[in-house]
Amino acid sequence: MTPDPIAIALLLGLFGVFIIFKVPIAFSLALSSFASAAYMGISLGAITQQLVKGINSFSLLAIPFFILAGEIMGEGGISDRLIKFSDVLIGRMRGGLAMVNILASMFFGGISGSAVADTSSIGAMMIPMMVKQGYDVDYSVDVTIASACQGVLIPPSHNMIIYASAIGGLSVGKLFMAGLVPGIILGVALMILSYVMAVKRNYPRGEKYTRAEAWKIAIDSIFGLMTAVIIIAGVFTGIFTAIESAAVACIWAFFVTFFIYREVPLSRMWVILKKTLKTLAMVMSVIAASQAFGYMMTTLRIPTMISNFLLTLTSNKVALLLLINIALLVLGCIMDMAPLILITAPILLPVVTSPAIGMDPVQFGIVMMLNLSIGLLTPPVGTVLYVGSSIGGISIEKAAKSMLPFYATMVVVLLLLTFVPALSMTVPNMMFGK
Repeated sequence: MTPDPIAIALLLGLFGVFIIFKVPIAFSLALSSFASAAYMGISLGAITQQLVKGINSFSLLAIPFFILAGEIMGEGGISDRLIKFSDVLIGRMRGGLAMVNILASMFFGGISGSAVADTSSIGAMMIPMMVKQGYDVDYSVDVTIASACQGVLIPPSHNMIIYASAIGGLSVGKLFMAGLVPGIILGVALMILSYVMAVKRNYPRGEKYTRAEAWKIAIDSIFGLMTAVIIIAGVFTGIFTAIESAAVACIWAFFVTFFIYREVPLSRMWVILKKTLKTLAMVMSVIAASQAFGYMMTTLRIPTMISNFLLTLTSNKVALLLLINIALLVLGCIMDMAPLILITAPILLPVVTSPAIGMDPVQFGIVMMLNLSIGLLTPPVGTVLYVGSSIGGISIEKAAKSMLPFYATMVVVLLLLTFVPALSMTVPNMMFGK
């Protein structure tokens, strides 16, 4: 079909207008798709079928299980135990509490798979604790929200499942394993930055534990950490698929929360289910609407036009990858992560897998995850930035300004993942083959 400029203007223009007027993203995507289809004479029933097709995917079954497991563990005292365990490991260093925050986020990210959940759970305890011990409040917020982005990379990550669904035919297990090393690299980079800033600002050292205390804390936290071990080890060894590991993780999280830790009553499960369903409804509605939007873009040949445009700008691999990263960083400032994955992945994948670049779709998925997770920390739409600022009681402007060293560190890691494929591809290639 020949591209229709008016239909393209309707699709993209209306979507932009809806976003400006803060219409929910799912409605913005769906309404602009229906309007463009109506103008072109496409049956609205066909667009409705695309909405259903968007969530009619077996791989998406893992998302509700991972969300539920994260909600259960977030309610059941796991965050407090992870913080104590991290404190035992590295809390005695200068500025140790900041590094405890980062390590705890790394552990919790392997359970919840959500940067927002990580910030809400870990941040609610760590930010007041850091401020009480003499850390600046903006620094405390920045460490918390920056480290929360590890949850987008370290398995499980429901955003990786969305990416796999958006481009089709990609192993979720392979994506999970590809994010393991990059997630650790990001955590180590943030720890180095935190230590340098702690020394410069003379932040306090943490307390030391006796061997008996350390063992008691480690044993107490092991049950919660087993949730992440079940997910990662299950996929790594091939015992579970991603969906099966998510289901088993839910059962284990339920058992640990209500029968081992027993800090919340069983009746609290109804609240957990409500929160899970609310989150799931938002995620699935965005996925459904993005399918309809993507169908209209494909019909109008928008991805082909954008791909051709980028490839005509330059044939230099480095320049193309830098252009793509800059575009994603800018888009991440104005749109949330899940819809951006669903919209941009099918557009950019032909570019990065073209002979001019030759990037593996799995590596590009990891690059996209980190790139768009930075968008979660940038105004005006950065949801993690808003949550962290709210917990710390500081303005968005103050938090964003003091985030500059953390932004720079994350961009450096992003460039490493972009130009050094081995960092993300070694583990999945060892497991699944090239």
